[in-house]
Amino acid sequence: MQKYLFTTTVAVVALIFRLSAVAWADPTVTKIGTDLYAYISDNDGSANATFLVGQKGILVVDTGLDAKEGIKLLGAIERVSILPVLFVVNTHYHPDHQGGNATVGPSATVISTDYTRDQTLAVKRSAPALASLRPADTTFSHSLTVHLDPYTVEIWCPGRAHTSGDALAYFPQQQAMAMGDLFLNRSSPAMDLGSVSNWINSLEEVLKKPLVVAVPGHFELGTKADLERFRDYLRDLYSQVEKLKKSGANLEQTKAQLRMEKYKDFRQYPQYQATFADNAEVIYKELQP
Repeated sequence: MQKYLFTTTVAVVALIFRLSAVAWADPTVTKIGTDLYAYISDNDGSANATFLVGQKGILVVDTGLDAKEGIKLLGAIERVSILPVLFVVNTHYHPDHQGGNATVGPSATVISTDYTRDQTLAVKRSAPALASLRPADTTFSHSLTVHLDPYTVEIWCPGRAHTSGDALAYFPQQQAMAMGDLFLNRSSPAMDLGSVSNWINSLEEVLKKPLVVAVPGHFELGTKADLERFRDYLRDLYSQVEKLKKSGANLEQTKAQLRMEKYKDFRQYPQYQATFADNAEVIYKELQP
């Protein structure tokens, strides 16, 4: 089995709480389409969010690390609309994306993939500090459409990518996508128990859609061009590792021979195994027969 950054739910919890101490800017709310808004967190350890205001209520994608972050997000939502939050969509099971569920949408229907719900329950059992996590009420395996009149939200699972059960949320009328951690703008991602090859394929499918704005799991808002560049990063790295491995290079030789000058502006977090070399190691082991 491949060795990834998160090998146990305890490791996930430890990472999230270390990240939660890092702040980088004031939170911002940007209107990215008709009645659609991106909330960019002020805390590297707490996810960005996306919210859509319908005629009778609001849908929110991801809610942040905990109640404190959830309160900040809810305050930002209420400055736009006082309608109730009817739906919460969680892109994956990591606590930084769903720790604010109970705060942001106490009466909302929480939606995630089957895998995300199962992993959330496992996290709750393994980490008493996260016992308050609110798992999904409604789950799906492949796709789901939410009707928030006059809009629709297309939610689907692309297969193993960042985790083994991510969800993407597409807003067709606004040509926007909430990506979770399948997209980090100008940053090497941490990699969970997923598949980098399918991650690349998933981004290819996203890029085929009419798309103007991509909301990343963390960091600044992205355009379609930003998402294409992140796709290029994963694809280029995968190609380099595959070629080096086929030439007989071992893992350390492969890491040493990477050529990543095109992506020198990408954030690197060695303490969280989120660097060029860390991503290359995941790919190298994924290529094992």
